[in-house]
Order: sequence, then C-alpha cells, then structure tokens
Amino acid sequence: MRRFVLFATCLMLSACAAGIGLAPPPNLYRSGTNYPEARVAQSLRTAQPRIFYMTDRAPQGDRYGSDRSQSMAFGAATVKFGRDLDWDELLRRTRADSDDNISTLWVPEVTELVRFESTPLPVERRDGRLGHRRDIRDVYDGQARKFQAEVAAEIARTGNSTVLVYLHGFNNDFDDSLTALANIWHFAGRESVPISFTWPAGNGIGPLGYFRDRDAGTFSVHHAKEFLRMLAQMPEVDQIDIVAHSRGTDVATTALRELIIEARGGNRHPKLALKTGTLIMAAPDLDVDIVRQRLQAERFAEAFEQVNLYINPDDGALRLSAYLTRSTRLGALKNSDFQPGELEILGKQSLVHFIRVENVRGGFGHAYFRDNPAVLSDVVLALRTRAFPGGTLRPLEQDEGGVWVLHPNYPLDRLPDLDIIERRAQARDER
Repeated sequence: MRRFVLFATCLMLSACAAGIGLAPPPNLYRSGTNYPEARVAQSLRTAQPRIFYMTDRAPQGDRYGSDRSQSMAFGAATVKFGRDLDWDELLRRTRADSDDNISTLWVPEVTELVRFESTPLPVERRDGRLGHRRDIRDVYDGQARKFQAEVAAEIARTGNSTVLVYLHGFNNDFDDSLTALANIWHFAGRESVPISFTWPAGNGIGPLGYFRDRDAGTFSVHHAKEFLRMLAQMPEVDQIDIVAHSRGTDVATTALRELIIEARGGNRHPKLALKTGTLIMAAPDLDVDIVRQRLQAERFAEAFEQVNLYINPDDGALRLSAYLTRSTRLGALKNSDFQPGELEILGKQSLVHFIRVENVRGGFGHAYFRDNPAVLSDVVLALRTRAFPGGTLRPLEQDEGGVWVLHPNYPLDRLPDLDIIERRAQARDER
C-alpha cells in the first residue's frame, strides 16, 4: 500500500509540470463579445508578445534551470501563441465557442537585461551598526534602477501602469512560468505589464522532488521581496496584481507578509507602501494552521483590495501534499474545515473570498486556474473589473456555508455586456 501511495504521488505531483498550451477560451468570451481588443495597445496586438521575468534560477544554456542562483536576473522573453499565427486569428480563437486551442505556446527567444549582485550583500560595521558595504550597495542600487528603467519604458510604450506578477508552482520549469503567465495576461485583456517571478522549481518528481522544491521556494523569498519592493518604489507603477499557483503561493505570501510587517514598522499603510491590488491564489498548497497564525493573525489581507482563493476539495495533488505533510491544505478545504463564523468575518472584514470550483476535470484537479473556462473567466473578471464576488459583474453564488461556488458554465447565463460597461466608464473618464 505504501509503495502504491508513493507511486501515485510521483504520478500526480509530476502533472504540475505538464506542457502549457493556449487555454480553452473562457466562457466569458464564447459568445463572441467581451474581449477588450479595442483597449489593447497597438504595440501589444501581436501573437508574439514580450513577457518579462525575474528569476533566481541558475543559467542553463540560453535558459534557466532548477539550480539556485545567489543573484537575480531580469529579462524579457518572446512567447509565441502557435507557430505561425497572426493577431486576428488569435482573437478568433480567443472568442471561439469551442476548445479548438493552439497545440502549444513556446518561447523562441530569451534576453537577460539585468544581472544583480549576489546576495547577501557584504556588510561592514559603522558606528556600532551593521550595514551593507557602500560600494557594493551602490552597484546593487544601480542595477535596481536599470530594472526599474526597463519596466518604466514598457509602461511608456504600452500605457499600462498596472503590473501583473505571476508565481508558479511545484515542478514548473522556466518556460512553463512564462507561458502560463502569457495565458492569464492575454485573456485578461493585455492591460498590464506581465512579469513572472520564476523560482528554482523542478528538482525532480515525487516526494523528494516536492520537498526539494519547497526548500527552493523558501530560498527565493528574499529575492521575491526585493523584486516586489523595487516595483512598489516606482512612481510609474500604479498597482501590482499578483497571481500565484500551488507552491508559488508560499513564496508569494511569505515575501508579502515580511514586506507588510516592514511597512507597518515604518508607520506606512501596507497597501499604499506596496501598491498591491488584487491577490489571486489558485490551488494554494499551504498548511491551513500556518496560514491562520502567520497570515490571518498578522492581518495580511489589509494590503490588498481583495484576496481570491480558488479551492477544490477533490484536488488530487493537494490530497497527496496533505498526506506527505500530515496537514490540511488551504486549496483543498471543505466547508467543515472552517471554524464557526470564520468565513463571514473573512469575507466582510478582510475581503477574503473562498471560491470552490465545481466539477473539475483532468490534471488531477490542480491546474484548473489556467485550463478551466469557468475559473479563467472569474480570474479575468476579478482582474478586469475589480468587482467582488456575488455582484452583477461576478455573478457567483454562495452555498449555505458561505463559500462561493463556481459552476462549469459560469458566467454565461448572467454576465452583462462588459463592452458597454467599459465604454461608459471610458466616457466618464473623458468628461
């Protein structure tokens, strides 16, 4: 029996690394409307867009592997939607009422733009205090300014002042991180600057690979903090939305928690200091008790407009994670796992929304955020409209326990015309 469980673990957890193609069109667009092509910047109307990355993976050929690097690298990659596709054909497939998807997204070109100094930076004692060596700190700060200049140039080129950050999960390689983000960014309307924070996952499959990746994520927390801090310091950036999947939610929330504490220590409101907008956590592979004590107790949600957590009690990968760690996983919660009154307090006071995904098929129920037309629709609506669940713009329904329920056909039967809403908003802005 034990051997069977370990074999199943290897099989299921390795599914996190499956190749990524163009996601099936979200239900949101299958009527042929609602995709905001008129709002897409002219420079972004291409089937070969640039997707940016920040990584602490060690270089491997013209890519980056699963070994750790003590220094971060920032760069840009070309992501192609299909081999020989133009913008008009990509739009047709985006709005198609079928799953006639492109076989694959691929990354033909990667260009490293900034290589940072290794961390930790060397220190010296001055006047009884321990600080970074000034000469090395000056070099590092210069590299940070170069990174910020690259992002500022993209904001000027596209007019998009929101940054969309993506953090992948266990056993994803470098290309996976870019193509998954390309899917989300494209279907969300390309109204942001997309940057993948890609940490050194991919240290083998099965239990050993899983725990090696957990440590690799912990290793990356400092670099994730530095990356998010540099973005927040930019006057050109208005808002930072974050999407994290599986083990990437641990990297994201740990880094953000430390930044929130740092902001409060400096007497600054966390949301204003970090410029954080919407946080989306899909299939979060997090220990529920640790979340309650390290995030909920620290008022973590104060830093965001809203937090959306997509859960699936039948998530096979998280069931195996729970077996390996002997703990309940956040992304596989059932109604009975919540404490009395907990959901009401989280929703009304903290603006934290639990959304249960119904009838998930394929991929052991773990990668639904990028290949389920209903889930992708709600992710897109959260990013595009900033609306809370349950209203006209995100017509989710709550069950008797207070969990929002996402049905497979969502939101085709209740969705208003987003094109009309956005035209009205644009007209108000012009007045």
